[in-house]
Amino acid sequence: MMFRIRRGRRANVKKLFQKSYLFLVLLFLYVPITVLIVQSFNAGKSRAKWEGFSMRWYQALFQDQAIMKALYVTVSVAIIAAVVATLLGTLAAIGIHAMKKRPQAVMMTMTNLPMTMPDIVTGISLMILFTFSRIERGYVTMLLAHITFDIPYVIFSVLPRLKRMNPNLYEAAMDLGARPHAALYKIVLPEIMPGVLTGALLAFTMSLDDFVISYFTSVRTANLSMLIYSMTRRKVPPTINALSTLMFFTVLSLLIVINLLQTRDQKRKERRLS
Repeated sequence: MMFRIRRGRRANVKKLFQKSYLFLVLLFLYVPITVLIVQSFNAGKSRAKWEGFSMRWYQALFQDQAIMKALYVTVSVAIIAAVVATLLGTLAAIGIHAMKKRPQAVMMTMTNLPMTMPDIVTGISLMILFTFSRIERGYVTMLLAHITFDIPYVIFSVLPRLKRMNPNLYEAAMDLGARPHAALYKIVLPEIMPGVLTGALLAFTMSLDDFVISYFTSVRTANLSMLIYSMTRRKVPPTINALSTLMFFTVLSLLIVINLLQTRDQKRKERRLS
């Protein structure tokens, strides 16, 4: 009886410790973001004094030509890079899935490398490549760099769907007279579409807030991350609080959509198994 009581106390202490640890981690992560969001609605410039609620800095944000130009660069690069990376990554995932085990393992290792390497290594490598090729670093080089590091995320989002798909479906379509591109479009693509959408959203999110690789691969053109960095080297204007708040909620919304897609996909899988 005493042993059970002690065991129950230990379990309670362990749960309390786990909850406290989780609370401290979340507090450390989200308190600064909460302060930033609150300060974006502060009517005054002082960060130490609350001078009333105002949308002043959001209005100033959309009237700033430099920020609007950087916003256009950021969004356009993210959209184009996501679309191209999704197309190339999906085709690459289909090709890798069709390989034999040993070549597939080699390709998976090569695909893993860009994701495991530090961003600064990728950025410097691409900068050296563009400099050696005598390509002027600007919008195009930034776009090429974003496509490059987005592709692996699409591949790893699509491959699990391909592995769960019934391989006999494609072969049956071919036996019934469908051409390869028709079987791919009508049979394979609908089956892997959740993975394709997840990969596209991940690619867009990764491209949207990238700084390191963009910094090394572009000189004439700046995205929002580069612009914010250049501003913080001097005095940080209050409009940065409003801009950071909008970027935070944009990325948060995209992550919520990705999680919802993955949850829906998992529920469909469970229904099929049941």
